[in-house]
Amino acid sequence: MSKSLFQKPIEIKISTVVAVSAILSTSDRLALDAALKEMTGGTADFFEDDLTVIDVAALPADGEPVDWDGLMTLLKKYRLKPVAVRGAPASMAAEIAAHGLTLDTAKPREEAEAAPAAAKAPPAPIEIVPVPQALTTAPLAAAVAPAAAATALLTPGAMIIDTPVRAGQRIYARGCDLIITAVVNNGAEIIADGSIHVYNTLNGRALAGASGNPDARIFALSMAPELVSIAGVYRTFEEGFPAEFARKPAQIRLVGDRIDILSVNSATRA
Repeated sequence: MSKSLFQKPIEIKISTVVAVSAILSTSDRLALDAALKEMTGGTADFFEDDLTVIDVAALPADGEPVDWDGLMTLLKKYRLKPVAVRGAPASMAAEIAAHGLTLDTAKPREEAEAAPAAAKAPPAPIEIVPVPQALTTAPLAAAVAPAAAATALLTPGAMIIDTPVRAGQRIYARGCDLIITAVVNNGAEIIADGSIHVYNTLNGRALAGASGNPDARIFALSMAPELVSIAGVYRTFEEGFPAEFARKPAQIRLVGDRIDILSVNSATRA
């Protein structure tokens, strides 16, 4: 019997491709080039051909127009691959589309301009932040927030976060485990190529094995997530987390194509 008879016509999984957001505060290519050179330290493979969302919401309305050909060439020089633009005004839409880029309108320019300007430090010409491509239904520029980034400790085997992960924040531990000692709130998203350990309450979304590792697991002292994923296989909890494991120490693992929930201290599963 043909093997194709046992194959599903289509499967939907959480994507393991990761993008970054390049947040511009100027369209000056010389300034951007200098900032990227300093950021990468001249390392040719600092970025690994990451898909890139160009965020132009912070560009001054009266500034120089964006040289899209030059900007895309510059980003590609540093192994960043532009795929989309966010925060752009309607006047940029035609030119953005002409360059084969997707227009993301999740955060209009008016919202950025409405933000208070007081007590802000001069912005860097460009800021690069990780953005999980898997979660393209959410605003693409909501990556590691400054409060979390400031307390992140990256060790050879893990990224450690000691502050609460708030709604709208995304934390991505690339190439390692993620350890969080504070609460992960509803609306937050935590992602790791390895396993995820939350020594507190896990709400929100947790995606382990993001680079395709099916042996990754998710652990929490108090488990109550909205969604979990391991190696792209996901499970949601619209009707609530299983009562026997909710708000208790638990772990989540992948068995075949099934997400299992187990107590940390026993073989009981759901």
